[in-house]
Amino acid sequence: MQSDAAFLNAWTTAASPVDDDAPRENKRHYRSLWISDLHLGTPGCQAKALLDFLKHTECETLFLVGDIIDGWQLRRSWYWPQAHNDVVQKLLRKARKGTRVIFIPGNHDEFARRYVGHNFGGIDVAEEWTHQTADGRKLWITHGDYFDGVIQCAKWLAHVGDSLYEFTLKLNRYLNSLRARMGLPYWSLSKYLKLKVKRAVNFIGDFEAAVAKEARRRGAQGVVCGHIHHAELREIDGIVYANDGDWVESLTALAEHADGRLEIVDWAAVMRDRRPLAIAALEVLA
Repeated sequence: MQSDAAFLNAWTTAASPVDDDAPRENKRHYRSLWISDLHLGTPGCQAKALLDFLKHTECETLFLVGDIIDGWQLRRSWYWPQAHNDVVQKLLRKARKGTRVIFIPGNHDEFARRYVGHNFGGIDVAEEWTHQTADGRKLWITHGDYFDGVIQCAKWLAHVGDSLYEFTLKLNRYLNSLRARMGLPYWSLSKYLKLKVKRAVNFIGDFEAAVAKEARRRGAQGVVCGHIHHAELREIDGIVYANDGDWVESLTALAEHADGRLEIVDWAAVMRDRRPLAIAALEVLA
């Protein structure tokens, strides 16, 4: 299958970019990081922002919580620019330099589930994971697609929805190119619709409750997942529910600090805050 070839080719033969990590003093250091739903292989993937995040962060353990490579899209049409190669190579370099990298496949890269238990370039592939935080809490880690009724019961409908979502993202890119020319900030149409359409809001709530319930059944104090492209960190009936978001719309990650504290990192906001400082520095040099 072409998606399998894409997966193996990406991890083993991608051209290595220049190692241009940020200086150590300019990096954010965490105990653990979780990212998911990169959707490498699609035009919607915000690969440049993701590279910026990977260059400016360090952690002991990095979890890739599914939908890293979009096999569904690659089956329909091939899309693999250099920036996507660079992301893969940055992940491999982190593994070589001592970061433990654990990949938990999702529904879009479900072909990788056949490689559970294997290691590619220092990256371990696992079906799921249990992580213990620095303050002793057990977090169950899963992509989350097993709790999506559409994925499990009507996969054809999920593919239709994926095509519609891709169309919304294309429209979103067009609208934001106009907004940029007008001097307006980035705005996500798909995220707006997701939070305004009642059925979408109900789906998110049902999904979160189901995942939290399963974490409780497994004896965990919390769960970390992705899948629904909606970053969230809250308690549901005493269970920590953490969704690390995505790198198509929200540009978010979940971080664990040295003391076990969890935080949603909004990298779009980080880049916005950094931009005025860069402009000011250029003005001083001028």
